[in-house]
Amino acid sequence: MSQNPARAAFFDVDGTLTTSAGMFRFLAYYLAATGRPRREYDERMREFKAMTAVGCPREATNRAYFAHLQGLDAGVVADVARAWFAAELATGAHYHRPALTELRRHQERGDHVVLVSGSFPALLAPLAADLGVDDVRCTRPRIDHGRYTGALDGPPMIGAAKSDAVMHVTIRAGIDPADCTAYGDHVSDLPMLNAVGTAYVVGGDAGLRSAARLRGWRFLPGTPPAPEPPLPHRGADRAAAFPPRTPFFSTPRDRGLTTAHTTARYETREGA
Repeated sequence: MSQNPARAAFFDVDGTLTTSAGMFRFLAYYLAATGRPRREYDERMREFKAMTAVGCPREATNRAYFAHLQGLDAGVVADVARAWFAAELATGAHYHRPALTELRRHQERGDHVVLVSGSFPALLAPLAADLGVDDVRCTRPRIDHGRYTGALDGPPMIGAAKSDAVMHVTIRAGIDPADCTAYGDHVSDLPMLNAVGTAYVVGGDAGLRSAARLRGWRFLPGTPPAPEPPLPHRGADRAAAFPPRTPFFSTPRDRGLTTAHTTARYETREGA
């Protein structure tokens, strides 16, 4: 627990602290790193977009993403995630500066800072370390004997689960939620924003902004367009760093298929 247990600040990550949808950018990076064809990424994105189009809640899309992790070596995913995060930082545009400034303000005054995200530990660990944050509440894919099972330990950290996270942190620390602050960019962050005394909407769509105005919440600018997702380079260095393993987001007919590395552009704007 940080220096001042009387206050806590809860930050959504994608679209709030960072400028892009990290889970999908990581998918693009992993596929390129392991030499997988662009069509695998396109297939998965079509699936997620189709779920959204027919009204599936974000929690369902989140579960579908993690179901495709089944069989992957958790250590390899973590290694690639660290390389991906370093590549994102190198773009110079990974963090959303207004939200990052707020996070530093909370840290400087000794507030307990918590990252609350639908993403998963492999992607959030390097970010939390870079930010100096040691409390991360996120979706937890189940790992058995070092491999992802495709199931989750608990619900996705989306919607009501985020308000539950606020409750758990504040009860454990003896903090009054009314003295806490939360930051989010999506309607699924509403339960978390409603659970604290001070809420900030980062950008947000018209519906979220309307709800914020009715509640007297504060606003931060929305994130700028993210740069193209960084992809690993061709050649021996990439092959040595990321030897071929179980294909990421593959189907049974694809397992064992060897393909060339692709440098095609990836569309990564959808949220999980």
